[in-house]
Amino acid sequence: MLRRLIVLVHRYVGLAMTIFLVIAGLTGSLLVWFEEIDATINPDWLKVEAPTTGSRRLDPLTLRGIVLERYPGASIHYLSLNTPADRAAVFWLQPGEGPPPADDTVFVNPYSGEILGSRHYGDVSQGLHNLAPFIYELHRSLALGKLGTLLLGIVALLWTIDCFAGAWLTLPAAARRPETRGGRAWLQRWWPAWKLRWSAGNYKRNYDLHRAGGLWPWALLFVFAWSSVAFNLPEVYVPVMDALFERQPEPRKLAPRLPQAQKQPGMTWPEALAHARQLMAEESRQQGFSIHEESSLRYDPRSAVFHYRVRSDLDVNEKRGNTTIVFAANDGRRLGNYLPTGRASGDTVTTWLLTLHLAHLWGFPYRIVVTLAGLLTALLAITGVYIWWKKRRARRRGRY
Repeated sequence: MLRRLIVLVHRYVGLAMTIFLVIAGLTGSLLVWFEEIDATINPDWLKVEAPTTGSRRLDPLTLRGIVLERYPGASIHYLSLNTPADRAAVFWLQPGEGPPPADDTVFVNPYSGEILGSRHYGDVSQGLHNLAPFIYELHRSLALGKLGTLLLGIVALLWTIDCFAGAWLTLPAAARRPETRGGRAWLQRWWPAWKLRWSAGNYKRNYDLHRAGGLWPWALLFVFAWSSVAFNLPEVYVPVMDALFERQPEPRKLAPRLPQAQKQPGMTWPEALAHARQLMAEESRQQGFSIHEESSLRYDPRSAVFHYRVRSDLDVNEKRGNTTIVFAANDGRRLGNYLPTGRASGDTVTTWLLTLHLAHLWGFPYRIVVTLAGLLTALLAITGVYIWWKKRRARRRGRY
């Protein structure tokens, strides 16, 4: 009875998720190479060269000022502090005092301050310039905004549950003879579920691809499923993790929201960056971590606070840091910090889950693994539909 129920759950949940998993798997396998794809399509915007050997990039704050002069009606609340030497500086525009800008992403030559190009992120009506961002929006929300994010969050939750249902269905049935009930015998009976019968018929080959293809990378598929819940459905992820692990307050919750957003901080951006560096240096001495590089400075007008992030030896992400200090944007009061690993077990688990999902560690080899995992996710969804269709057709013909 239990097995029949799990079969039904696996079958119909799998069918309901098929198109979503195909889209998520294929777009995810491409997003591993997002920067390379975007730079190939938009080399004039994203690729830069130093004019002479030893040329130094302009300060990010200087570049920010240049962009604001070009777009006087806009605001810039996020400042990237670590851009590769051969890449343009990127600035994201927010509505300011004037009419909102038509484009929200601006690319700047960090050596000269020249505006190289701009786009409205993810708007495919602008052509190939937005192909990579559109793929990202498809992966994150089906390009449907908040509704798509919620929908994919529900799918991710179902996928997480189905990971366990699918794995349970591969387990061998209870043995009837005493000599086949031991642990070793049980493993021998389970072993066929891990094998592929390449020389068998088309149906058996697809069945084995579906079953063994889900078993071998099961742990990684579970990581993608549950981390997708973290990205898209925090209303479920956070309470579950809070119940299982110790967690720190989220940085965005360290200060209450204001009745009305404060569009500009009380201190200037140069003052805020200098103060942030001082606070983080003190934090590293007190907490005993080392700072590798700066990551970003972000102003949140909803609560009038600055978030300053660095990549430290507490980070596992090799591309961007999440070691964070939060301080008031008007008087510089330290409001709290966030350490990605080492302080709270739940945050350590979350850091690893999200970094594995983004393929931001272990370099090129792991990026290949994640690319293959995305393709495999789509394949598992397709083979599942094929198996269901073959069985349904056979039942209709009276074979089952």
